[in-house]
Amino acid sequence: MTGDQETFLQQILEERDRLFRENSKLKGQIAGYESFEAEKVSLTAQISEKDQVIDKLKQQVAMLQRKIWGKSSERFILPDPLQRRLDFDGLELLPEEKQLAVTAKEEIEQFKKIRVKVKTKKQPVRKPLPENLPREEHHIYPENIDTENWVELQPEITEVLEKDPARYYVRRIIRHKYALKNQASEDQATVVTADMPILPIAKSYAGATVLADITIDKYVNHLPFYRQIQMFKQQGISIPASTINDWNQEVADLMRPAYYRLKELVLASGYIQSDETTIPIINNEKHKTVKGYIWMLRAVIPKLVLFHYDKGSRAQKVALQLFKDYQGVIQSDGYAVYDIYENKKGVLPIGCWAHARRKFEEALKEDEARASYALKQIGLLYDVERQADHENLSYEQRADLRTRLAYPIMVAFEKWLVKEYPKVLPKGRIGKAIKYTYSIFNKLSRYHLDGRYKIDNNQAENAIRPIALGRKNWLFCGNHQSAENAAIIYSMLACCKNNDVNFRDWMIFFLENVHKYDTDYSKDLAELLPHNFKKQTDQSAKDHS
Repeated sequence: MTGDQETFLQQILEERDRLFRENSKLKGQIAGYESFEAEKVSLTAQISEKDQVIDKLKQQVAMLQRKIWGKSSERFILPDPLQRRLDFDGLELLPEEKQLAVTAKEEIEQFKKIRVKVKTKKQPVRKPLPENLPREEHHIYPENIDTENWVELQPEITEVLEKDPARYYVRRIIRHKYALKNQASEDQATVVTADMPILPIAKSYAGATVLADITIDKYVNHLPFYRQIQMFKQQGISIPASTINDWNQEVADLMRPAYYRLKELVLASGYIQSDETTIPIINNEKHKTVKGYIWMLRAVIPKLVLFHYDKGSRAQKVALQLFKDYQGVIQSDGYAVYDIYENKKGVLPIGCWAHARRKFEEALKEDEARASYALKQIGLLYDVERQADHENLSYEQRADLRTRLAYPIMVAFEKWLVKEYPKVLPKGRIGKAIKYTYSIFNKLSRYHLDGRYKIDNNQAENAIRPIALGRKNWLFCGNHQSAENAAIIYSMLACCKNNDVNFRDWMIFFLENVHKYDTDYSKDLAELLPHNFKKQTDQSAKDHS
């Protein structure tokens, strides 16, 4: 091989080595690009996932902002209430169903046009002070007036509301004693002493009015006992904390038999609205507050309310025990505990449209079109109720009106729910709202069967509000016994509110009369309950008129 050939071969080998190196380098770059692409896909997926989380958090923030600063009314109102429309495009309705729904909508709109009145802004007028308040007159005369040359005209009177400090007094019970005259000796003398009136709490200096006011300050005005003790000190009265707690326990114990009688009446009423709310309880073992639950049962027709506490439990076993022998209607939200009564003989569960409406109201920011449509349909159902109220219909007439107007709307709305659910994200707010509403639609639609049934559970929720206000002030119950006492007293308070009874008047009446039932078992404790107290006072007022 010549020198030129060797040189050429050497060049070829060097070029080969260079190409090998270049090839390896390119392969490394390709592998890097592939790794980069995989990382890009992974990062893109992470970004997409985080975007979804951000959207969800934005919705939660918007919902919380509406709850804190938005309007409190849940009623959905269009910019122009007279221009509501039922859009049935795309709904798979039978022709007769569509016609019934359209006819119902037209009748509802016609009623609203008649009912809507132009609101004029009234000039604010100061309300006069109550006539039953005592008046103390303070006369002021002009200076330098000679009555011989001046004649007095009708004076100008201005009333100013004033207040004296709370007045406490001691009622001294003086029991007079008598003995027969001309007895042989004092030892043989016959002595008669006036009977001692029965006090609410034996061997206690607390009268019925003081016990009533302490209870009212605690459960109506939401003043913790330590604040009340400070208020007593301002009046020069020192009451130990243990004493005031004992009084509260005694009052609850006095109410307990009447509370059990109230429970019997509520469960015998045949139509109950049920709900639950939280109440903080001190757990002495964990040395912290834990969330407990208190149940609320509202007998709709007799206007009775019962709060039930069972060691803070919200479990199904509590409902099973509470409604063990109950026969009738149970109206509630979508809490799964009540599902067991769907197939129980003699029990008819019905739903609450206010809870369904609330779900769609929360979904407005996420899917305004669907949420607005749903709220319009629910609003039409409430329009039917307003029409029935306006016309003061009987139960039978209300049921007929619902069958004619509300039922066709519900038929169309149910089919819309079925059609729209596959189009939305199941975990989104609109998806959850549609799923919730459809899952209990059979319960929601049953209210139209009887004019006695309410469209929602709002009145039951109103009965719970004092507890919500109370836990923001007295913060917690010290133990299960305290929570049970609260349930008893809140039951009586709610019954008073439902029957337009002054809670203080009823408490004084109750404390002064409860011991009359201690030994006379022929008397019915129901006579002491607020609704019967109202009947007695109304009858007494009628007799004296």
